[in-house]
Amino acid sequence: MGPDEIMPQLFPNRFADAVGPGAGGPARDRCGCVGHSVATRPAAVSFHGDRQDTEAAGWRHLLALIDEAVADGRTVFKPFVDLSAPERRQIVTLPPAIAKLTAVKHLVLYGTNLVRIPPEIGAMTSLEVFEPYTSHRLHWYPYELTRCAKLADSTVSTRVLYGNFKFRPPFPKLRPVTGAGEADFAALDPGVWGADAVRTCSICDGPVQGELHQVWISRRIGTDVLPFLVNACSASCVAALPEPHPGYFPTPHTGGPDIVQPAARR
Repeated sequence: MGPDEIMPQLFPNRFADAVGPGAGGPARDRCGCVGHSVATRPAAVSFHGDRQDTEAAGWRHLLALIDEAVADGRTVFKPFVDLSAPERRQIVTLPPAIAKLTAVKHLVLYGTNLVRIPPEIGAMTSLEVFEPYTSHRLHWYPYELTRCAKLADSTVSTRVLYGNFKFRPPFPKLRPVTGAGEADFAALDPGVWGADAVRTCSICDGPVQGELHQVWISRRIGTDVLPFLVNACSASCVAALPEPHPGYFPTPHTGGPDIVQPAARR
């Protein structure tokens, strides 16, 4: 090698041990919901409407893995490594049982087929490292994740996020207020509401009964700014939200194509 040539650098694959077996078919579905640039972003988007099959083998296997992790008190949890490719494809959300993973400090959700994460992740109070990297159908996160006060490091595929700074794809349109007579909060359409049920307030943790207030807010957690869905029990809880991260829409909002976001930053 001559004196003017540059020695190529080799970078280790941090996720080499985060991928499960590949046999048996695809482990996830393709997603182009938000586009990949200013030129390809859509004018409007909607939530993934996938419903979790709780009878699927993958779901039962994941529940067993959670129980094992709770029993042995492990601090690193990589559940999808132990699932077959067909099983991984069956999982579109995590079980509420993740609330029991209070010893877990490092959660790896690499390359999953997840479309949403339940609010119970907020109970994982020991969480320090959160890595849903290349889970390309995760476009948003529950506001309850901000309860993980120790979370200091994250690895997220930011280009697939609603409102990301690189090309500002839109957010799904939310109804600002929905009365209990207009919807059954225990049986919702996830394609409309982002969840199949909303029982507790993202902010005060009280019950959501008389009305549901939904808003978006972009906040930094770990090392990323994420779009958070807030399910609130009242207007006063929405008013108690902190300011969004600088450089993003300046207030909590209800999304939709009429929201004018800051210019994209390449």
